[in-house]
Amino acid sequence: MKRLTHGILFAAFVFAFLLACGSAPPTEPQSSPSSNPAWLDALIAQIQREPVTNPPTAIYRYSYREEPVYYRTSRCCDIRSVVYDRNGSVVCEPDGGIARIQDERCPDFFTARSGETLIFQDPRS
Repeated sequence: MKRLTHGILFAAFVFAFLLACGSAPPTEPQSSPSSNPAWLDALIAQIQREPVTNPPTAIYRYSYREEPVYYRTSRCCDIRSVVYDRNGSVVCEPDGGIARIQDERCPDFFTARSGETLIFQDPRS
């Protein structure tokens, strides 16, 4: 009888252990992949390897002409801002430079864009 009781207790312990292991929550939060296009993640990684700009680089997502676009702010003095399409191709350079002159490919960008979302802001100073 004692042997049977030990066997039942052992089986119950193993069963309880297996149940607990199968339903235990993960100890670390699961990381999800970036929702950015791969080219944009590569651009952000490149920015982080470069010296800090003044002002620091920022990238925003907008809707423009009913398409998602990504706007990289002007980084300094005579460097224009850049608008990229969803595939990473340059749409236009709407402002920047000493004279703040755009390239005329999207003269309505600042008035027609909508749905601003900050994607990246260089935290370095």
